[in-house]
Amino acid sequence: MSELSTLPIEPLSATMTSEEVVAATKQFNYGTWRYQKSWNPLHVVDAEGCYFTDAAGRRYLDFSSQLMCVNLGHKNPAVIRAIQEQAATLPYVMPGYATTTRAGLSKLLLEVLPAGLEKFFFTTSGTEANEAAFKIARMYTGKTKIIARYRSYHGSTMASIGATGDPRRWPLEPGAKGQGFLFAPEVNCYKCPIKHTYPGCNTACADYLEHMIENESDVAAVVVEPVVGTNGVLIPPPEYFPRLREICDRRGVLLIADEVMSGWGRTGEWFAVDHWGKDSGGIKPDMLVTAKGITSAYVPLGVCATTAKIAAYFDDHYFAHGHTYEAHPMTLAPAVAAIHEMQRLDLVARSRAMGSYLGEKLHALKARHPSIGEVRGLGLFWAVELVKDHGSKAPLNSMQDKIDGKVAVVEKVAAEMMKRGVTIQAWISHFVIAPPLIIEKEEIDFAVDALDQSLGIADEYVASLG
Repeated sequence: MSELSTLPIEPLSATMTSEEVVAATKQFNYGTWRYQKSWNPLHVVDAEGCYFTDAAGRRYLDFSSQLMCVNLGHKNPAVIRAIQEQAATLPYVMPGYATTTRAGLSKLLLEVLPAGLEKFFFTTSGTEANEAAFKIARMYTGKTKIIARYRSYHGSTMASIGATGDPRRWPLEPGAKGQGFLFAPEVNCYKCPIKHTYPGCNTACADYLEHMIENESDVAAVVVEPVVGTNGVLIPPPEYFPRLREICDRRGVLLIADEVMSGWGRTGEWFAVDHWGKDSGGIKPDMLVTAKGITSAYVPLGVCATTAKIAAYFDDHYFAHGHTYEAHPMTLAPAVAAIHEMQRLDLVARSRAMGSYLGEKLHALKARHPSIGEVRGLGLFWAVELVKDHGSKAPLNSMQDKIDGKVAVVEKVAAEMMKRGVTIQAWISHFVIAPPLIIEKEEIDFAVDALDQSLGIADEYVASLG
């Protein structure tokens, strides 16, 4: 054992007060997607199960798994042990070497990913995994353009933000828009962007996407979130993905599934694409990108998975991508443990069962609150959308309000929920509800009750509009 391991380590809590921690964080760090002057971060000191605790000792039910990622809950012992053992064995080696952990995770991924995805590039985030997918698509096809959709989010690095359809891209233009991305309408049957009504529309949004491919010279790929995440948990109708797969095959275009948020049991299947096309053998994307829940976010890991056909191309063609932390052993070991824990606890089936219970509770809220326009979800992945009125379906706030620094109504509701011991992700005019997959019914009851009581703020705002 190294002599260093026997040296005492003085905890930072012994040298800094909670007030000093918050002040230092605000002074030296950036708060993301916000005006800095309004940032007042909560000092979090502990977390376990479905809860985390602040410096004052107050515990909060984590109703959105932080950023929809702590799928196993906090402090899963098996994942923590895997991190410790890997650190003691081989904390780092460059990606040009083989490691037992790398081989083990790769074989394990074959058990849970959609069939046909057989070769993997490991990254340290979802945005990097998308960057890899875009580069691979362009190298493999020799084409440059990639079609994404509005109301999408694919990451914050330059190409990934360029592929992002929502207005988080706007401050980075024109550079972001010069990345070769085009945007198709999102699939939103509650408020269709092209003014159609399902099912009579015959999935016109898919037809529109094919029209784009037909009228562009060199489309390499289409990238979609099978269930849109931050932008509202938008779930496509059953016909959409089989139709999209058929269009891509017929047009010679790759299909990339961005499952950074919707993977790892979140929707009640291992991956969201597994919900569709079961009668015909399932939907098989050419590439699948994922992150977040693969380690329950204990360490940062992303994956870009490709088919064997794509992989074979690079046997005789230069693979022009890589970085220092690709296949980092410290990121891979906890992924192995997390997948085994999901299998042991049967969390995919549990997500379906508990998601059905959660859905019933949320739909009951909709009947009581005039501010709720729609409730939608799969598994333990739900959105509650707030509107000014049910006729126009106009949202309570817009992305422009966010950019202008206005406090959204959903943020006021979320702040009230926090006073009641529940945290929830609020975005523009909806909530993203994605609790840890280990959540119990009693905890769902507690969180939904807090939402129920806090929605009075939104109801009063709607009433004030006349």
